[in-house]
Amino acid sequence: MSDHLVGKTALITGATSGIGFYTALGLARDGADVIVGARNETRGRNAVEAIQKMNGRSKVDYLVADLSSMAGVRALAEATIDQYSRLDILVNNVGGFFLTREVSDDGYEMTFALNHLSYFLLTELLRDLLVESAPARIVNVSSVAHQNSRINFDDPQMTRRYWPMTAYGQSKLANVLFTYELAHRLIDTGVTANALHPGLVRTGLGTKHVFRLLIPFVWVGLRMAMGPEDGAKTSLLLASSPELEGVTGKYYSTEKEVRTSRRSYDKSAAERLWDLSEELTGLRSARA
Repeated sequence: MSDHLVGKTALITGATSGIGFYTALGLARDGADVIVGARNETRGRNAVEAIQKMNGRSKVDYLVADLSSMAGVRALAEATIDQYSRLDILVNNVGGFFLTREVSDDGYEMTFALNHLSYFLLTELLRDLLVESAPARIVNVSSVAHQNSRINFDDPQMTRRYWPMTAYGQSKLANVLFTYELAHRLIDTGVTANALHPGLVRTGLGTKHVFRLLIPFVWVGLRMAMGPEDGAKTSLLLASSPELEGVTGKYYSTEKEVRTSRRSYDKSAAERLWDLSEELTGLRSARA
């Protein structure tokens, strides 16, 4: 526990449980004013009360939004801009894993909408506030699942054939490609962007869905997995470590910098994904 984040404001999406909750708690313990991104009011209120009880020093609040919806992402961005004069840390942590193909309110495949498009749109809508608050940091929670994945530009919504691990891996590769391209576009702004794999973590996401696909290895996986408090350490490192001030365009796994997959360094794929993301989120038409 320290005071090096006093005066700074942090927004963490998906912060009512798991890695997101402990990321929010850790930032609050270091003095930051924390905004808990929550899908519903009850979970948001409970998370805030728990963080205040465990910390009791910083200002902690919550904002409610369904980030699988582009309207929900916009509402969260607007509320943040309206209620806060600065944003020093943005942790895009929300995520989901869907065993069957689901469709968002916008008609997009749910994994891609929640795990990637929410990161992209929220970050872009908050970019000016982050730049005005610089030095600022953007942290994108990805996964080792990106390693053997690719972006299916011919059918990114997986309308022809859906496989949950393929959808999840595509979304996590999108996180890495987005991070690298974002870091490039933010050069000389004072805002950094980095991504991470938290490690194998016992969270609701893993125990409810991912591990179900790994049977009969499920119990082995559960024994080896770390708790969400340890799983938050890499997010906290990238969000707050003074030693990483100015570090950008990197990927960390269990608190160490590592290289990502060959496809993640494909500049043309990153630019193509950016264009697709602008189109799907409506940013391209807004800027035309």
